Amino acid sequence: MIRSDVPGSFAWGVFHERHPKLVRQVLDALPYGPAERAAVERLLAESTGGVLEPPADDLHDRAEWLAWGDGLWGLPWGEAPFLWAESWFYRRLLDATGYFRPGAWQGIDPFAPMKNAELAGAVVDEELAALDGLAALPDAQRARALLTSALWGNRADLSFGLTAGADGPAATDLVADDSAQFWAELERTRGGRVCVVADNAGRELLPDLVLIDHLLRTGLAARVDLYVKPQPYFVSDATAADVLAALDRLRAAPSAAAAEVGRRLWRAMTDEVLTVRTHSFFCAPLPFPDMPDDLRAEFTGAAMTVLKGDLNYRRLVGDVLRPPTTAFGETVAHFPSSVAALRTLKSEVVVGLDAATLARLDGSGTTWRTDGRQALVQVELRRENS
Repeated sequence: MIRSDVPGSFAWGVFHERHPKLVRQVLDALPYGPAERAAVERLLAESTGGVLEPPADDLHDRAEWLAWGDGLWGLPWGEAPFLWAESWFYRRLLDATGYFRPGAWQGIDPFAPMKNAELAGAVVDEELAALDGLAALPDAQRARALLTSALWGNRADLSFGLTAGADGPAATDLVADDSAQFWAELERTRGGRVCVVADNAGRELLPDLVLIDHLLRTGLAARVDLYVKPQPYFVSDATAADVLAALDRLRAAPSAAAAEVGRRLWRAMTDEVLTVRTHSFFCAPLPFPDMPDDLRAEFTGAAMTVLKGDLNYRRLVGDVLRPPTTAFGETVAHFPSSVAALRTLKSEVVVGLDAATLARLDGSGTTWRTDGRQALVQVELRRENS
């Protein structure tokens, strides 16, 4: 089990390097009052040198968190499982900024200025302009381009950008590539229902939406259920409001192809061919094997569930350090449908690598597990769900 109490470790760096930068950005981006600012500062101090305080009596989800934290309250933050502690940090940050309390800051996303700035950037128009040339590509090449864009779009993750270099990570080879199996299974189950569990908003969500449009337009999926977070989470994670903002950005794009994608997806939502869904579990500090029965029932029977990004990968395979050669299928046997993971590596957890690839990466002298310069496409099938 990964914890954040080892100085110099990746998990330690998240709490002691990334979170302080995040707090500064949040407090600089919005004109919070003295009470909110003091609460945020107290949270930062507690999470880096204090103990886990149980939820306050007035938290609407106090009962759930008391249960999720059973046996952890009163321990130093660093002794809690890394995934659990991160989730609690972001839940507490919302509370500190007044997101849930009646008042001026209720419902205000503390990460919205960062999300909005990224989505409004001129680089987005340049990226969307590339869609104008896709129609001329052969079908297979166009599909590969769209999947690659959705995969590497994860490099735009705002949270990762807090500690990445100015130029961001450079694209390198995939460490695992089941993309051929991905397309073959969607072709085999043509006309089925596909679930997409989103990761980040902004520049990452845009290629996700373009890929969804491709699935619907080509008939590979008759319906797509897009799952987002019910509230702001992990800096840049997508909410329903972020989906609407991304659709508006597509529809208003100078690129004719991008604008048409936006219009098609808007109609698809109106017709409920594309549905945006959420569940409280997506902000719970739990791995996917612990998903509640109602959410499990929603995934059951899907032709494919596509999980985007690093956090969803950690929740899917477990936020623990296994041998990287552990079979991907062994770790995702709990999932109720065929599943595809599209992920750039930004944390230590990884499975499904072959021995030769692992030896090459370990011998590279780089922090390949966490630097965002490697990616993977991994697929595990559940034939009974087709």
